[in-house]
Amino acid sequence: GKKRLDLAGPLLANLFRMLFRKLTKDVYRYLQKCVETHKEFNLSLAVKHNTITNGLKYSLATGNWGDQKKMMSAKAGVSQVLNRYTYASTLSHLRRCNTPLGREGKIAKPRQLHNTHWGMVCPAETPEGQACGLVKNLSLMSCISVGSQSAPVIEFLEEWGLESLEENAHSSTPCTKVFVNGVWMGVHRDPANLVKTIKKLRRKDDISPEVSVVRDIRERELRLYTDAGRVCRPLFIVENQQLLITKKHINQLSEKTLKWDELIKGGVVELLDAEEEETVMICMTPEDLDNSRNGIDPAAQLEADFDPSIRLKTAPTAHTWTHCEIHPSMILGVCASIIPFPDHNQ
Repeated sequence: GKKRLDLAGPLLANLFRMLFRKLTKDVYRYLQKCVETHKEFNLSLAVKHNTITNGLKYSLATGNWGDQKKMMSAKAGVSQVLNRYTYASTLSHLRRCNTPLGREGKIAKPRQLHNTHWGMVCPAETPEGQACGLVKNLSLMSCISVGSQSAPVIEFLEEWGLESLEENAHSSTPCTKVFVNGVWMGVHRDPANLVKTIKKLRRKDDISPEVSVVRDIRERELRLYTDAGRVCRPLFIVENQQLLITKKHINQLSEKTLKWDELIKGGVVELLDAEEEETVMICMTPEDLDNSRNGIDPAAQLEADFDPSIRLKTAPTAHTWTHCEIHPSMILGVCASIIPFPDHNQ
């Protein structure tokens, strides 16, 4: 669940980088030859115009990602011909992700469904046989982060009291380490306040909505991620045990006056990745919120020795929810979600 996915962008960028390097190498070689043989340097002969074009075409046509000459190191099957059997198969094929592991080794571990996949990857839709569990499909509402600049986040941190490592090498006060994309930027004295502020800014769209903020209290760490390829999914935001989304929003959505992006920018819906999901409390349905507002514990009421004459004690440790699922069926992928009664057999 915490792994990064390589999308078309980064894959093509790496390919282009490789081809451009090849182009510059060719120019360098030609220039060397010109110097050695005392010929005049001719730019149109030096730059081979078709290196990049043919390289990109070859990789997209064959699916072998990499250099034509180094066939062994290239990844096979990166670009595929789009399935057009049915409309559903096309949609399903567009949301497929592949784990680059050898299909031969019959290893069970990478094929199993992991807990962090909940809501990110479909639990049912995977091919049988060789690639079982290695080829996965994204769930209905999950999306993949495009990646944004980390500079604005770092600037903001410095304004908000991030201390550099040199300053407090010998201070005794307990500090929280701050990481941005896995790089240790410095330490902070008041992490709780910092996290609150960052989340507020993210909901106001001052920081990109796909930045994830993970506070690990036990390890005293605060991790921020702005990189590409993290699988995120949307959740309703809950404040004071109340959903922030209202009937007004729903009516505007059905009248098409409000768009999805505006919901995210308006701080009603939030995108969470697998890592940040571990630091929040998510309830399955809005009814759970009603129960926790009224201090009812439904599990306690279901017990067999339920005596109607006892006055129910309100649970002092009522759950403090921070988010609510949009709908539980959103854990399924494109194909699994069109199966009628998927929770029944026969």
